[in-house]
Amino acid sequence: MATLLARGSEPDDCGQDCIRFGRVVTQNTDQDPTPWAMLRAEILDGTFAPGERLTEIALSERYSVGRGAVRAALVELRAEGLVDIEPNRGAVVRRITLGEAIEIAEARRVLETLLAARAASSDDVVGKQSLLEIIDEMRSTVTSGNNARYSELNRLLHKRIWELSGHGVAEDLVANLRDRSARHQFRLAVMPGRTEESLQQHAAIVDAIVAGDSEAAEGAMRDHMTSVIDVLSRWSDLGVEA
Repeated sequence: MATLLARGSEPDDCGQDCIRFGRVVTQNTDQDPTPWAMLRAEILDGTFAPGERLTEIALSERYSVGRGAVRAALVELRAEGLVDIEPNRGAVVRRITLGEAIEIAEARRVLETLLAARAASSDDVVGKQSLLEIIDEMRSTVTSGNNARYSELNRLLHKRIWELSGHGVAEDLVANLRDRSARHQFRLAVMPGRTEESLQQHAAIVDAIVAGDSEAAEGAMRDHMTSVIDVLSRWSDLGVEA
């Protein structure tokens, strides 16, 4: 399922996923048939809800694998913060409180601003053009009201910015943080009026990156992540359930 890399080693091709410095690093699990990747994807897309039990027998039947493979997947997902393994209850999808979601967004703000600034300094013209294409599609989804697709494009845009930055360590860290708060990100996307505001913020980020203005890209990303934190904080103040 994964390749173990020694500290300080740099792989030529890490494949679908690898373990860097003793922890799982996700790259592209869309076509990965392992139980870890399949269960991970279904947790992130909401097929398995927060607090839902994950039994080895049911999962082994679902994915047509042995219970040992399921058990190993659950251990990996616990290390990523997506699963809790509770005494006398077994594995459950981990609940992320609003307080923790705010802390995750605050940590992401630091990393995302760094990545945006680095992306702006990149000379990858094709990569920067792909950001503009994603923004164009995001505009179309806002017009059509397709919030689910907007949420997908939001994730893709951030991922492309990370890749464009060339900062592998920060990319690995922010990807893990994003996945831990995936449910809250989708709820933000379906808030009335939120997609329009988000689109303007993302367009400003992309414009700065394409222009090669690292300072403006950093500032635009900071403004965007701060707005996410503000919304989550208002939810917390209002007592909205996680």
